[in-house]
Amino acid sequence: MPILSLDAIEQLATDALVRCGADPVQAEPAANSIREAEAEGIRNVGLSYLPTYLLHLTCGKIVGSAVPVVHPADGSIIKADAGFGFCHAAFAVAQRPFEELTRQQGVAMLVIDRSYSAGVLGWMVDLVAQRGLVALGFANSSPLVAPWGGKTPKLGTNPLAFATPRSGRPPMVIDMATSATAYVNILQAANEGREIPLGWAIDSAGQPTTDPTSGLEGSVAPLGGAKGFGLGLIVEILAAGLSGGNWSIESSSFGDDRGGPPGVGQCFIAIDPTRSAPGFVDRLEVLFADLLSETGVRLPGDRRIAFRAQAERDGVEVPADLIATISDYGR
Repeated sequence: MPILSLDAIEQLATDALVRCGADPVQAEPAANSIREAEAEGIRNVGLSYLPTYLLHLTCGKIVGSAVPVVHPADGSIIKADAGFGFCHAAFAVAQRPFEELTRQQGVAMLVIDRSYSAGVLGWMVDLVAQRGLVALGFANSSPLVAPWGGKTPKLGTNPLAFATPRSGRPPMVIDMATSATAYVNILQAANEGREIPLGWAIDSAGQPTTDPTSGLEGSVAPLGGAKGFGLGLIVEILAAGLSGGNWSIESSSFGDDRGGPPGVGQCFIAIDPTRSAPGFVDRLEVLFADLLSETGVRLPGDRRIAFRAQAERDGVEVPADLIATISDYGR
C-alpha cells in the first residue's frame, strides 16, 4: 500500500478539489482539514470522504466559486455567509476577526449560514484553542437520526466539539457526534459486509438492528437514547437556529447528488480564559495530572496526538485504488 506524506496528502486533495471546480479560497482550507484528519487517524472523513466532496462540487451541492462574506460584528456576535461553499473556507476567512472579537469582549460567537458539512468539527475548535482561547463548536447536518421514540430521521448526526489550550502541549480536543456512531461507519460496514453493534441503528420499523443495510434504510440511533436526542436537538438549535441556516429537515442529503446545496449552519463560541481565571492553563494541568495518575486513564484526544506524531514521522498508508479514484476525478 502506498505511503504518502502529510504534505502529499494535502496536495492530492487540493489538486482534486481545484480540478472539480473549487477556487483556491475553497480548496485550500478543505484540503488542510483532510490532511489533519488523516494525520490524526480520523480517516473516515479524510481522503476516503474526499470523493464525496468532489461529487458534490461537480453536481452543485458545493459552490466551488463561492466567496465567503464576514459581516461586521454586532456586539459579541459575528456572522459569516458561506455562500453554499465549504464550511472550512468560511471559517478560515472569519477566524481572525472572530478571535479578535473574543479578546475584545471576553466571549464571542461566530455563526455560519448557507454552509456545507463541517467535516471534522474538531479541526476548527483546535485552531481557536491554539491561539489560547477555549472553544465550542456545533454543526447540524442532513437528517439521519430519528427522534427518540420515532423511526423517521429528522436530525443530523449533529456533532459538537470542545477545545482548550494546554501548557506545553497541543490543545485537548473533544469531538463527538450526538448520534451513537457516524453515518459513514454504518456505510463502511455495509460496504464490507459485516454487522454493526447493536445500538448503532434502527431499521425502518424503528427496531434496533445489527444489519447495516437495514440501518441505512432506517435511522442512525441517537447517542445514549433520549439524552443523546436531547443533545442533538440542542446542537440543531444552536447551529441552524442561531445562524439562520437550514434545519436538518430542510437540507438536502450529504449522501447523494440530488437536491442542491444543503445550506446548513454552524455555531462557534470562544472564551478568553484569562478574563475570568488567571492561571487557567496551569490549573488545568493540575487537574489533568490527577486524572492521569490512575493507570489506564487517557485524556480525550491523546490517541489523536499519538497518531499525528507517527504520521508526521512515517507518513500514512493510503489504498492505491483510493488514490486512483481521487486522481481520476475532474479529468
